[in-house]
Amino acid sequence: MKETYSRADKIFYVVSGIFLFLLFILVLYPMLYVLSASFSSGSAVSSGRVVLWPVDISLEGYKAVFRNRDIWRSYANTIFYVIFGTLINLTMVFTCAYPMSRPNLKGKNFIMLFFSFTMFFSGGLIPSYLLYQKIGILNTRLALLLPGALSVYNMIIVRSFIQSNIPQELYEAGSMDGLSQAGFFTKILLPLSKPVIAVIALFSMVGHWNAYFNALMYINDRALYPLQIILREILVLGNIDANMTMDPELQQQLANMADVLKYALIVVSTAPILCVYPFIQKYFVKGVMIGSIKG
Repeated sequence: MKETYSRADKIFYVVSGIFLFLLFILVLYPMLYVLSASFSSGSAVSSGRVVLWPVDISLEGYKAVFRNRDIWRSYANTIFYVIFGTLINLTMVFTCAYPMSRPNLKGKNFIMLFFSFTMFFSGGLIPSYLLYQKIGILNTRLALLLPGALSVYNMIIVRSFIQSNIPQELYEAGSMDGLSQAGFFTKILLPLSKPVIAVIALFSMVGHWNAYFNALMYINDRALYPLQIILREILVLGNIDANMTMDPELQQQLANMADVLKYALIVVSTAPILCVYPFIQKYFVKGVMIGSIKG
């Protein structure tokens, strides 16, 4: 049977479609402009000739970016922080969410109260700095990995997923088959939690990739800087290293190339995290809808 729409429904769908199309253009155009500007010449970008497509196609911006040792080193540091930070986050979130999802855990509400308290109150920047200094993680990689290892918000998401998607019968069947709590966690719960694992992993990866404040506060060794600190120096402070342009002619054109370098850096720094999303997209939609449909 053909579905019919009222006049009001048709107007709503048309207006919604136009609005979503305009929103899509507003999101897409800046991305295309940055990508096009990164492949254009410095003079074309400086003169404002780049509108949508590259003008005077050039790779000098990327060549200059990849000549910079600080960028390569900070890139490697960021990948290290993303991989190990995400693993730590997932481990802490799931090992905490699993017992908190069990109905027979004594004192669960009292423990949850402590978790919730940390979502609204913190010790402050100076006490945190003194604490990290006292325990010896200041100016080390651990200063970027251990703080925030457990996200209470993510833990609540995972707990809700377990409670609504892992039936009690599975626990009982696992117990009858002789599975321990650890066995049930690793052999049954984790394989069934791929959607929420994908969501939490994506949140954690993006968070670690974009993080710069902790590095700015707690890291003094330039060899440990993540990529975002180097980007801040170049994009915000305008500190462009002359080593990025080894050719004398390019050094003379540094002012014209400054914008191209910035756009190339933006592309280089955002491309990896954008490439990850398509591989976990099929889990992401299901994961973010946790708890939205009841019945």
